[in-house]
Amino acid sequence: MKRLAMMIGCMMLLASPAMAISEFGKQWKNEYLGDEADEDFKKNGRKAGCYVCHVKGEDKKKVRNEYGKALHEFLKAEDFPKEYIKDNPEEAKAKILEGFKKAGEKKSSDGKSFAEKIEANELPATDSGL
Repeated sequence: MKRLAMMIGCMMLLASPAMAISEFGKQWKNEYLGDEADEDFKKNGRKAGCYVCHVKGEDKKKVRNEYGKALHEFLKAEDFPKEYIKDNPEEAKAKILEGFKKAGEKKSSDGKSFAEKIEANELPATDSGL
């Protein structure tokens, strides 16, 4: 019984960052892959999934591509605990979208800003491994 309680406790501790990260993904999809988005871009963005920010074949918890690194400058999972997102959904959304905007101003290795690439219906990172 103690083992079960400890295992559940550990899972709860690990759930908060995962909740924030899933919220980042959810908000990214809502913002960039919504009804107004180009159909091919939506298809590519959904297919990329986690690899919009991470590198395919690498540890998703540790390895971010250039876009993921830019986002990480402005969005930290620990700043968005599960309770905060649940209790303040609109505030959390606004902060996440602001982080997307700030990261979008950063330059990709190809010289374009991430926002320019997204606006041109391109996935933002050039080093995602896709």
